[in-house]
Amino acid sequence: MTPTSTPTSGPTPEAALESYRRAAVIGGGVIGVSWAGLFLARGLDVVVNDPRPDIEDLVLAGLAEITPALAALGLPTENLTAGLTFEADLATAVADVDVVQENGPERLELKQRIWGTVEAAAPAHALLATSTSSIPATAIAEAMRQPERLIVGHPFNPPHLVPLVEIVPGARTAPATVEQATAFYTALGKKPQVLRKEVPGFVANRLQAALFRECVHLVAEGVVTERQLDDVVTSSIGMRWAVAGPFRTFHLGGGPGGLPQFIDHLGRGMETGLWPLLGNPAFDDATVALLTEQAREAFGDRSVEQLAAERDRAQLTLMRALGETPDTARARA
Repeated sequence: MTPTSTPTSGPTPEAALESYRRAAVIGGGVIGVSWAGLFLARGLDVVVNDPRPDIEDLVLAGLAEITPALAALGLPTENLTAGLTFEADLATAVADVDVVQENGPERLELKQRIWGTVEAAAPAHALLATSTSSIPATAIAEAMRQPERLIVGHPFNPPHLVPLVEIVPGARTAPATVEQATAFYTALGKKPQVLRKEVPGFVANRLQAALFRECVHLVAEGVVTERQLDDVVTSSIGMRWAVAGPFRTFHLGGGPGGLPQFIDHLGRGMETGLWPLLGNPAFDDATVALLTEQAREAFGDRSVEQLAAERDRAQLTLMRALGETPDTARARA
């Protein structure tokens, strides 16, 4: 399917979202809470569907944690939860919504059951999107009567902050659904990318997994510690890729001849001399014990919540520098 380009100009997010009054968020975990917070901050009413008995407390606590980041993005957060409701029955939850964002466990049979119910109960005009991080829409939609309605809208965690959404159509997803999803996520302030074909894990997770595999290998082999490796990445390729990306980086590193010159001078040596040496580690007991011990040494007694808040503050600073936040976008306009 030919990808739909992301609009570079057009109506304001508020105007583009006028047709979206109400969203159903299926699953109130980390991803679901993040989506719910963004939808609420963008003016949508949100109904959360999750069978856990303590889901209201969990979601409210999660929203309180991410509210500072939403405010720092320039989004309104006063009375953020005024439009939030909870509904344990899935069919009832999606019966009067304009968009469904599903964030359930990564189990194919469960997602197929969820979407069978959603398809039968949601309005015909509703955008149906799954946040799945690995399962193709084609497989999820096998049991659907209208598979053309389903699309993958895979965010990069946390969705309320990181701009990327990978839009991945299934084999029978309608072009109109791709266009609808692209317009919706763009109006939310995201930067959607429509993948040209389905591949397990999509793109961002595959890149992350490939790099992490070598990270685990280098630590397990005793080349560096976890703390050292994180510092290596954040002070070199992480910093560079934030502004250029791998291909642009090597294009610029190739000299006047660009990427072809890089491949000729350095790429072929990388292929024959380095690629075969990359590691293929396993999470055996010894490796897990080593990684756990070094994580304790690297991160100390600070909680995950404290570390996440620190990360988000730094992420916001970087996004502002790159013009990736709503407030910087408005300033440019």
